[in-house]
Amino acid sequence: MTSAPGKDPGKDGAVQDAGSLSRAGDLFQLLRDGQARTRAELALTTGLARSTVASRIDALMNSGLVGPAGEASSSGGRPPSRFAFNPAARVVLAVDVGATHVIVAVTDLGGTVLAERRLAQEVADGPDVVLGRVVAAGRELLAEADRNLEDLAGIGIGLPGPVEHDTGRPIKPPIMPGWDGFDVVRYMQRSLPVPVLVDNDVNIMALGERTAYWPDHDNLLFIKIATGIGAGIISSGELQRGANGTAGDLGHVRVPRGDDVLCRCGNYGCLEALASGPAVARQLQAQGLAATNGGDVLRLVAEGNLQAIQALRQAGRDVGDVLATVVNLLNPSMIVIGGSVGEAGEHLVAGIREVVYRRSLPLATSHLRIGISMAGDQAAILGASQMVTQHVLSPAVIEATLQATG
Repeated sequence: MTSAPGKDPGKDGAVQDAGSLSRAGDLFQLLRDGQARTRAELALTTGLARSTVASRIDALMNSGLVGPAGEASSSGGRPPSRFAFNPAARVVLAVDVGATHVIVAVTDLGGTVLAERRLAQEVADGPDVVLGRVVAAGRELLAEADRNLEDLAGIGIGLPGPVEHDTGRPIKPPIMPGWDGFDVVRYMQRSLPVPVLVDNDVNIMALGERTAYWPDHDNLLFIKIATGIGAGIISSGELQRGANGTAGDLGHVRVPRGDDVLCRCGNYGCLEALASGPAVARQLQAQGLAATNGGDVLRLVAEGNLQAIQALRQAGRDVGDVLATVVNLLNPSMIVIGGSVGEAGEHLVAGIREVVYRRSLPLATSHLRIGISMAGDQAAILGASQMVTQHVLSPAVIEATLQATG
């Protein structure tokens, strides 16, 4: 297809006005796919003058975000140089805070994990203790990856509770005593003065899973089943947080089977009170089995215990009851089941599929896939890294960075 002068075909066949590519930050977006290009190719694609492209590329190369990538073939004379995005130019500190663990990693701007630390840590110990350990581990990991503070582009943190994304403050998180309204961003920036982005852990797991394994699915749900139950919603390619950051809180949707089951939120019949790891463990405990958490449930299932298998399958049906409505409402093409229980629960996923495919509208499920997370316990780390990368590599931030250092 031949493009109109000054326009660039997008991935959907649309064309982009060259005027929107006049800044280095905008031009950089063309290079983020990692494909190597020459100055002439960029000028042809964008419709910009070669001198304009050359000055923008020089600025990006000085920042380190773009680097040389070999030479193109020549029809005569000196071969032209190619340039490409350099993901190693900066690094990101990615943090996954769970109910009983913290994972801290240093990644490059492409999401490759360079160094990682896993800590046993109760989130209930409070923000000063947890974030203090994050800062200490972060400094150690930067050194381990042979990077310094000047290389750090930003910090991404996932928390196991509702988060006001604009401020990074947890909002009345049920399993995080002492965290309500805590200024996570300010605390981190006292030690590591870089941009800090904070979100609910399931949101960043959805980001990580999609980026790493399902980039072609613009409508994806990530369902975390562990101590609690929640969903990360990606619709039309964008993460949906809702008006107050609580979108996807499936755990407190009422399930008819649980009318007499009290949830920790104070209501009866919540999905979390029936199908989370601790909830299934309590059901097995009432049957005389030694089970106190989701890990015990999975152990019993692995041992072939019929009661545990049946309980996990029923938990899947309960989750499926809620997801059938969600599928009719949002029409995703992919549902990924993750979390410590979800990742290991084939019987649970079988129960989910059984109900969703039976209860949802045929058109909504005609191309729907339901599967277990491929990213596993790396999903949140990959998502935290991606959240920061999306911010620091955005056109406006790139432009501001180049102007500040120019």
